Amino acid sequence: MRGKRRAPRPPIPWRSRWTPVVCLAGVVALGTVAAVSFLIKQVVVVVDGEPRTVRSFAGTVRGVLGDAGVSLRAGDIVRPSAQVAVADGATIEVRRARPLILTLDGRTSRHLVTATNVADALAELEVVPAPGKLSALPGDAVPLEGMSLTVHTRREVHVVAGTTRFTSRTTARTVRQVLRQKRIPLDRGYQVSPPLTSFPEDGTVITITPPHTMPVEPEITRLNWRALAECESHGDPQAYNPDGPYYGMYQFSLPMWEVVGGMGLPSAWPEGEQTYRAQLLYQTVEGRWQGQWPNCGHHLFDRTALAAS
Repeated sequence: MRGKRRAPRPPIPWRSRWTPVVCLAGVVALGTVAAVSFLIKQVVVVVDGEPRTVRSFAGTVRGVLGDAGVSLRAGDIVRPSAQVAVADGATIEVRRARPLILTLDGRTSRHLVTATNVADALAELEVVPAPGKLSALPGDAVPLEGMSLTVHTRREVHVVAGTTRFTSRTTARTVRQVLRQKRIPLDRGYQVSPPLTSFPEDGTVITITPPHTMPVEPEITRLNWRALAECESHGDPQAYNPDGPYYGMYQFSLPMWEVVGGMGLPSAWPEGEQTYRAQLLYQTVEGRWQGQWPNCGHHLFDRTALAAS
């Protein structure tokens, strides 16, 4: 008796003729995934202090920023620079430039800053505003499109007005404003140096001298007054000799100073005022200098200085 026929065995999948093809495709796919994973980089991009993670195939900083949608403009700061190669895990910092129109103590200039607020922008420009003299709050944002900012600084100026001397901290934009703030009257004909319309820089010395109503003959002004002052006092406007007493560059006695219209102490006045009064004294005594400067008067006629003048 014949036995029953066995059912055919099911085909074995891995013995299929397609098996090598499928295996090869899988290997290629796995290799591609591995290669892509190897090539793609994860980079942290920090724009104006705000970080975000970017995945990119780019090989340089500029390429990564392009993938991140960050465009660079003139004045922007990028660290590292745009041409540098990028490695996985790198950090790129971008500080975008902002136009700033700065009016500082009445003078306007244009700048590009990368600071994101007013206080940092002023620090970047090395500007220290006076309290309450800023057109925006220090914490206000500086927008990408830029802004205008008005700043007044506090400066130290020195005023010499006759026999009065003082130092003032001011935000004034002109010499005239400094004198008005201190209620210093300017009578007609008084001379002010530097000019009233000039800007008082930090450390400026403002001098006020009375009008020179009596003209000095030109030939007298051409004498060597510098040499005389050097001999009398080493050219020191504040010199003092208790023997007289005598004061200033030309060692005036108080009676002779008053004869030529001087007020207060000669040494309290600037060089120009002392020289004018000395020239006026020479003119008043009709050139008889021996009674005024017996030891040094001959230096008025030094040839070297005459040639230089």
